Order: sequence, then structure tokens, then C-alpha cells
Amino acid sequence: MHLKRFQDAQPYNAVNHFGCHGLRLQGFEDNGPKNQWIGFSQFLPGGGAGPDSTPFEKVYIVLEGEMTVIVDGVETVLRKYDSCTIPPIEVRKIENRSNDVCKMLVVIPYPSTT
Repeated sequence: MHLKRFQDAQPYNAVNHFGCHGLRLQGFEDNGPKNQWIGFSQFLPGGGAGPDSTPFEKVYIVLEGEMTVIVDGVETVLRKYDSCTIPPIEVRKIENRSNDVCKMLVVIPYPSTT
């Protein structure tokens, strides 16, 4: 078992994110997960990311607050315990349009080494 306490999580800056504080809960460390890493993102009101895409899929899980996910002009609001998968190459934009902080888990596979 690889244990990491929340207090030991390190911050990271996610590209094309704004009004966001990210913490790496698991990943990129000895004895950590081998297939993916887990981020904990806290988006201030008005915060968000994109529009952009990645060559790998991502999973978003909202823990508190709400996040609007926009794909192909379609807006979907994720609320507490809602989740979604963003497929590879799909362009998405996310926006916290509420007056509360949105806390979200993000599950992302490691970048390809080839």
C-alpha cells in the first residue's frame, strides 16, 4: 500500500487553468500508482479551464460545488458526486459559474513515454 496524507500533497500548475489550485494526491512518485495520477482541483468562483483537449481521457468527479462542462456547445452542470469522462482529443471548457468553490477529483493516465 502506498499512503499519502492530504497534508503532504504537493501543488501543481495545470496548463490553461485559471482561478484553480491543484494538489497531486497520488502519482509521479516511487511506489505510487503505475497507470494514472489523481489531482484535487479547487476552482474559485469564475475559475475554470480551456478550451482545450488532451491526447488521453480524463475523469472529473465533483466533490463539492458545481462545474459547468462545455463540449461542442452543449453545457452540462456537474454537482456533488456527479462525474464525467472526457475522451481523448475532445475539446472541453469548464467553468465554475457559482459563488462557491468547486472541489473536484481528476483522474488522468500518465503521459505516453513513446
